[in-house]
Amino acid sequence: MKSLSKLAAFALVGIAALASPAHAALKEGTQAPDFTLPAYLAGQPFTFKLADALKQGPVVVYFFPAAHTSGCNLEAHLFSQAIDKFKALHATVIGVTAGNTDQLAAFSKETEHCSGKFPVAADEGAKVAKQYDATLMMRPGWSDRTSYVIDSSGKITYVYSALNPNKHVENTLDAVKALEHK
Repeated sequence: MKSLSKLAAFALVGIAALASPAHAALKEGTQAPDFTLPAYLAGQPFTFKLADALKQGPVVVYFFPAAHTSGCNLEAHLFSQAIDKFKALHATVIGVTAGNTDQLAAFSKETEHCSGKFPVAADEGAKVAKQYDATLMMRPGWSDRTSYVIDSSGKITYVYSALNPNKHVENTLDAVKALEHK
C-alpha cells in the first residue's frame, strides 16, 4: 500500500511539472538562430528557410513535441483556424517538431490538424530546437511546446513556453499585432 501511495505522489509531482510553464532560454531581443529544414505544406514536401520567410515579414516559429499527439493536434488546429489573421499581418507561421517526423506529410494536410494552411518542419534530432532552447526536458530528443515571434530583422520579439497548447496562438497573434504598432 505504501508503494502505491509513493507511486501516486510521484505521478502528481510529474503532472504538476507538466502543467507548469517551462522557461525558454532565448530571450526577447536575441538574434534568432537561422535554420533550413525539410517541411510539408498540405502534404507536399519543400525546404523551409527562415531567412527567406523573414523577407516577407515576421515569423512565428512554434515548436511542438510530436505530430498526432493530443496537445499538438489541438495546437495545430488552433493555428489553422487563426492563419488568416496571421497572414493579414504579413506573418508566416511554421510548426517545428522532432517527434513523429515520419507523420508530418499527413499531419500537414489533415483537416483536423494543419488543414494544409501552414507548414510543419521536421527537426530530426531536435538540432534546431536545441539552438532555440526548446527541447522537452522529459524527452530531450523531442521539442518542447515553445513559441517564438521573430521580427523581419531576425530579432526575437516574443517567447512563450508552456506544455498546455491553449494560449500559444492567442499570445503569438497578439505579439505579431504589437509589431504593427512599433
